[in-house]
Amino acid sequence: MKRDHPEALKSIKQTMGEIRKILPVQRDRVERLLIADREWTVADWRQRYLDHPLVSVLARRLIWQFDGRGRSGLGAWHDGAIVDVDDRRLEWVNDDTSVRPWHPLGSDPAVVLAWRQWIERHGITQPFRQAHREVYLLTDAERGTRVYSSRFAAHVLRQHQLQALAQQRGWRFQLQGYFDRPSTPELDLPRWSLRATFSVYSSETGRPVTSGAGIFLYVSTDRVAFSRLGTGELVPLVEVPPRVFSEVMRDVDLFVGVCSIGNDPTWLDRGTGTYQDYWQHFSFGELSQAAQVRRTVLERVIPRLKIASRCSLDERFLVVRGDLGTYRIHLGSGNILMERGSRYLCIVPGRGIGQAGSFGRVFLPFEGDDTLSIILSKAFLLANDASIKDPSIVRQIRA
Repeated sequence: MKRDHPEALKSIKQTMGEIRKILPVQRDRVERLLIADREWTVADWRQRYLDHPLVSVLARRLIWQFDGRGRSGLGAWHDGAIVDVDDRRLEWVNDDTSVRPWHPLGSDPAVVLAWRQWIERHGITQPFRQAHREVYLLTDAERGTRVYSSRFAAHVLRQHQLQALAQQRGWRFQLQGYFDRPSTPELDLPRWSLRATFSVYSSETGRPVTSGAGIFLYVSTDRVAFSRLGTGELVPLVEVPPRVFSEVMRDVDLFVGVCSIGNDPTWLDRGTGTYQDYWQHFSFGELSQAAQVRRTVLERVIPRLKIASRCSLDERFLVVRGDLGTYRIHLGSGNILMERGSRYLCIVPGRGIGQAGSFGRVFLPFEGDDTLSIILSKAFLLANDASIKDPSIVRQIRA
């Protein structure tokens, strides 16, 4: 190709680069359809999604809900047709049938489980969590507070990472510093005439840690609330549509899970007492909704791994037995405790860790969970701990 078709090769590489940039944007857009409550006729859906030269890469790995002629059913693309969970063709679906992305909220748990097994049976990796999507239901505490939720309060997040992730998920948020007015992450939901807000603020006493530009490096979290677009009137949580509530809380859980300082494996090495108690609690504490789903996935994945005999799961950890010790990898943070004295083992993910090539061909039912990939990478590393060459890791294990 380089010798005989240099111009064609250059064009192909350019197209590949464009696809790498566009596809994640399209994936995020399609995922947001789960909260937008959009639907189309099958004829339009085929043109815009199922048969689209780019978006079909996403659409053909998703589950869709079809309604028409007094019938309703779930289906997915397989072997050139739309099939149900038992691989039977949905013959009643025609061009006038309405279709929308399926959301597991409201479906019977047996239905959700059946579709998870269908995905596994056919080796389909969904572009985002759909069949394995976390569902957030209103709690008694939230009914008590009435117009706000404190479910994700009192976390400490890296502010720059929060801003980047919030904007990726469609939220507005400006970085806060000494000379800035307070900023709150906000998500407008015009379909529902609602605005979701997630309160964050700098809570450090004395002089907060800032960047060279005077921007706070860390912010603490507070309430999640909903208000009316236009009036700003707070909306009781019981009046927020359940899917909207669930998707907003899922975003906030994602912000906390990804941006928390508890995910920083080097925090204890900084020699400071700031937020140490919080770091310890987040690193090894109770699992979030996302981490609980991660545990469910690992229950299915681990028996197929070549290191399966060295692995087991308990309530919060993936336990890995190496030749030199036993290790407990937290399913929320990915941080590690060595069983001998519950000593902390600091392993900083290097470039490329968590990608499929770093732990072989392992089927995962969805993309986008970097923590799950990092947990598996660490498990493969520690199961063969006698072969580890990194002196900083070896020194900790043999101490």
